[in-house]
Amino acid sequence: MREKLRQAETVVVKVGTRNLTHATGKLNLHSLEKVVRELADLKNQGKNVVLVSSGAVGAGIGRLGLVKKPQTTPEKQALAAIGQGLLIQMYEKLFAEYSLVVAQVLLTRDDFNDRNRYLNSKNALQALLKYGAIPVINENDTVAVEEIEFGDNDTLSAMVASIIDADLLVLLTDIDGMYTCNPNIDKDAQLIGVVEQITPELKKLAGVPSDSLATGGMVTKLLAAEIVMNSGIPMVIANGKVPGILQKVLDGEDVGTLFCGRNKCLDGRKRWIAYGQSTHGRIVIDGGAKKALLEDGKSLLPSGIVDVIGDFEQGEMVVIEDKCGCELARGLVNYSAEELQKIKGLRTIDAADVLGKSCCEAVHRNNMVVHT
Repeated sequence: MREKLRQAETVVVKVGTRNLTHATGKLNLHSLEKVVRELADLKNQGKNVVLVSSGAVGAGIGRLGLVKKPQTTPEKQALAAIGQGLLIQMYEKLFAEYSLVVAQVLLTRDDFNDRNRYLNSKNALQALLKYGAIPVINENDTVAVEEIEFGDNDTLSAMVASIIDADLLVLLTDIDGMYTCNPNIDKDAQLIGVVEQITPELKKLAGVPSDSLATGGMVTKLLAAEIVMNSGIPMVIANGKVPGILQKVLDGEDVGTLFCGRNKCLDGRKRWIAYGQSTHGRIVIDGGAKKALLEDGKSLLPSGIVDVIGDFEQGEMVVIEDKCGCELARGLVNYSAEELQKIKGLRTIDAADVLGKSCCEAVHRNNMVVHT
């Protein structure tokens, strides 16, 4: 698995806030220079490089001389607006020293929710790589209210890697990888070298961010891993403070935690259904429908629905779960929540009588991604 990393041609690298700023919130120029130098070297090897960079809010904190990260959304948005300009200015200056061109790309969840915008983002990023530019990507925290409160660049980097069919995603953080327990607390913590499947037990090991500047934590890194692994892309969590860490990863050295991409992965449209969109509601199904989805490869019929939760319209994304609340699948629904409330549990022919029109599947198999 490690040896295959040598063959990676398109590499997405995410650098976290703690790797780019001091505890004061001000930019760590030494760390910035180190990241740029390593990425420039990869570019000189003929690889396509995409950088997903945190640090805008932290840079804003430093510029204004604040001692801690504000908690209100308008304040965070203001700091992101101030800091983003500082951040891209530094990247432009540093990459220019290696005769490399950078391109700032600010994305929001809406850019992935809408299919056309999703494809436009894909085409734009591929065009930038074709021109030899290095896209420097961040969430558009200034306008994305939901993202600035709940978003993280781990998930964003995974979506970017998926959308451009990257060969490798590297998450640079301030620890050596994923451990069996918190290494800052337990001296017996062991580094997990390779992960082939994300299990419930593995998710329990994930912690929460330990400082006021960062968002995310190991939980979001596991979510990122889930996205890229199902897209057939390997991911490595590694310590960004280790000299030459990117080259060590790409040389196949035993560093960090490697999450292996699945051989049987989702195609582009299925990736968009599974991870590109926000969910608008939930559909609870019975045991028979669960078997039909998981074992028989069938669509979801109204007869298998026992409950409808949320307010959604036809064509929006919903979560399909069993009676225990376990998520089984996601899909684009053929009816609004109001209509499904009327026809849940009914045979298709009876549902047609209730709605006064022909009735089909609640969620068609082609518009559904089942978790396996």
